[in-house]
Amino acid sequence: MNGSETVTLTRDCEAAVVPVGTKVTLLAGESAYITQSLGGAFTVVVNGNMFRIEAKDADALGKEVVKPSAPAAPVGGGAPISKEALEKEVWNQMRSCYDPEIPVNIVDLGLVYDCQISPIPGVPDSHRVDVKMTLTAPGCGMGPVLQQDVQNKLLSLEGIDDVNVELVWEPQWNQGMLTEGAKLQLGLL
Repeated sequence: MNGSETVTLTRDCEAAVVPVGTKVTLLAGESAYITQSLGGAFTVVVNGNMFRIEAKDADALGKEVVKPSAPAAPVGGGAPISKEALEKEVWNQMRSCYDPEIPVNIVDLGLVYDCQISPIPGVPDSHRVDVKMTLTAPGCGMGPVLQQDVQNKLLSLEGIDDVNVELVWEPQWNQGMLTEGAKLQLGLL
């Protein structure tokens, strides 16, 4: 959903102030205007302020809590998933992470600079993922929230047992890093 809807919070829930990332509690009974619902998280406006509410708290908005999508089953009846298939799943999971202010996933925004998948020595069918990503603005306080979102979604994949997400600032992000699809979606073409 990338539309808008007004709901009343059915219970207190934790939220992050956008764009600073400060954790706050929104109170039951408050009116929330949903501006974005992508990747499982919700961006809402309450009393003129913008907040991000995680998928686990969807019920506070009267929405169904959706479990993270399961990765594709390993090919070959339980055989280990191939490195190519695992890499595809990793990128698909990162495409389910969204900036709370922009209705485009972090991959198409050009925020993911590097992603390396490597086997964990001595642990069969276990991998580590190292991601280097940036933010649209260095001062954005949502960095830790997006870092945690990427880490959680990657750790949910079968065969991924260690994830390191590093925020980097070089090169500095610019609109030229957007994919053509993202530019089209944002009306920049």
